[in-house]
Amino acid sequence: MAAAAVDCPGSLKSVRIVVVGDKGTGKSSLIVAAATDSFPPNVPPVLPDTKLPFEFFPDGIPVTIVDTSSRPEDRNMVAEELKQADAVVLTYACDRPETLEGLTTYWLPELRRLEVKVPIIVAGCKLDFRDDNNQVSLEQVMSPIMQQFREIETCIECSALKQLQAQEVFYYAQKTVLHPTGPLFDQEAQALKPRCVRALKRIFILCDQDRDGALSEAELNDFQVKCFHAPLQPSEIEGVKRVVQEKLPEGVNERGLTVTGFLFLHALFIEKGRLETTWTVLRKFGYNNEIRLADELLPPSLFKRTPDQSVELTDVAIEFLKGVFMMFDDDEDNNLRPQEIEDLFSTAPESPWKDAPYDGAAEKTALGGLSCDAFLSLWSLMTLLEPAKSVEYLIYIGFPGDPSSAIRLTRRRRLDRKKQQCERKVFQCFVFGPNNAGKSALLNCFLGRSYENQGSTTDERYAVNMVDDSGSAKKTLVMREIPDDGAKGLFSSKESLAACDIAVFVYDSSDESSWKRATELLVEVATHGEATGYEVPCLMVSAKDDLDSFPICIQESTRVTQDMGIEPPVSISSKLGDFNNLFRKIVTAAQHPHLSIPETEAGKSRKHYNRLINRSLMAVSIGAAAVVVGLAAYRVYAARKSASA
Repeated sequence: MAAAAVDCPGSLKSVRIVVVGDKGTGKSSLIVAAATDSFPPNVPPVLPDTKLPFEFFPDGIPVTIVDTSSRPEDRNMVAEELKQADAVVLTYACDRPETLEGLTTYWLPELRRLEVKVPIIVAGCKLDFRDDNNQVSLEQVMSPIMQQFREIETCIECSALKQLQAQEVFYYAQKTVLHPTGPLFDQEAQALKPRCVRALKRIFILCDQDRDGALSEAELNDFQVKCFHAPLQPSEIEGVKRVVQEKLPEGVNERGLTVTGFLFLHALFIEKGRLETTWTVLRKFGYNNEIRLADELLPPSLFKRTPDQSVELTDVAIEFLKGVFMMFDDDEDNNLRPQEIEDLFSTAPESPWKDAPYDGAAEKTALGGLSCDAFLSLWSLMTLLEPAKSVEYLIYIGFPGDPSSAIRLTRRRRLDRKKQQCERKVFQCFVFGPNNAGKSALLNCFLGRSYENQGSTTDERYAVNMVDDSGSAKKTLVMREIPDDGAKGLFSSKESLAACDIAVFVYDSSDESSWKRATELLVEVATHGEATGYEVPCLMVSAKDDLDSFPICIQESTRVTQDMGIEPPVSISSKLGDFNNLFRKIVTAAQHPHLSIPETEAGKSRKHYNRLINRSLMAVSIGAAAVVVGLAAYRVYAARKSASA
């Protein structure tokens, strides 16, 4: 069983324990006594790393114990060791009260300063030297310290000389790493932590094969065999159900153990100190110490891509998500209310859409919920921006297939331009423009929000929605608003435009300075694209069409777009709700990545120069070929002449 635990995703393959404390508190003697079961007469000041074999403790995990120096000049070295620790053993000498005081005046504050966030075991060494006339219990000594420093997992007194609890110190240290209390249980509230509840709820649902809301005897047995490699006897199953029913009647019904009873059992295990039971279950179902899916289940190779490739959901994943939407849309009104969304993600560590960039990024229904299109749009946005997170959450909510079947990598955009077509279903549009040009209003209206209830923003934000594409299935459009002062930082990276399928430049048609700034941004994007090879189709958007345009606005804008080789500006009015089919035009332009690419004067000159060079090379090639042919013909002629002579 121990060997199986090591093979579980998320389980540690080894444990590194660092021992620190004041000089003369018995650090080195404690390590030798634990490793050799004997007291060393002569111990060096600092031991080399001590490795305990995997069979040393019942969990079957190899342990490395690191001794440290107490000299002030070695504190930087000790700090580096502490940063690599899985657990810390902090020693004091039972016969020297000043070393106990040193825990609170130096060591524990120092661990906090170094941000060492691992379990701490306090070991009172040299128990055999303690004055028998001063018998103060360990609880009396440590209780106030543990109240102040809650990172201390446990305290233990020991004696290397008498071989008293030396091995137990490191056993507890290892156990706190492999089976930590913190992620599972809130000691103050005396209750399971929310993330633990969510994980156990997911495990319950996965084991409830007939989906009747209870684990039958057969399902409980399957669960037991999967986690612990041994079935339960009928009497044991009855005993479990009886314990639950006595304490929590709703934990058992006529069909078996309910999810409430399942959670109660795990809380009971933890209260009785049997944390390894709950951790074994969690790890069997792929969880790590943070109670998230282990990295092994989401290998980075699955998401490896070039900068101009994107990640999209497959049809298999989309159909699965449609089924999930219908399952949680209880009243079948094409509206997932906020509580229904919470319920949907109740088997995940938390809802993934509560914060930026997802919060407020999709269109809301009149009831404040999400339609099926908006629900799928948010999943597409998460897959585009954080594909690993998207796959992780698909697994949490029950995606049954292999993770690799949920996503697809798109073709490189550079190749799309060569082939003059694009097969993507999700397009990302960068929205540039000066402040007060109407960018925020454009994104808000894209999400169906009324013009009156809008506010502008100077922060980067996303908006995602589906757009009807004439003659084909709907496409998903992601609008990313780039604040004016954020554009400079964007251009500092060579690959900043690699993720962009199309760029739009919004300006206030009544403000000449707004138009000029939008034109500058267009030139910057075109220049950056020409320099890096990540050219993108571009559209100009003349916003606030309900206001009077500045003089020569139409002539100037038409001239500039013609000079740069892109379409004339699209006029819109967010206030009047007149968008002139803008969103469909954006998608259409993105689907033709070889068109609407602006050219700067420098770019045109470079292209013209390259054409001249190519023509010259072609002329030289043709001339060289003629010389070769002529020479060959002359040799044939000379050979014939020689033969006839």
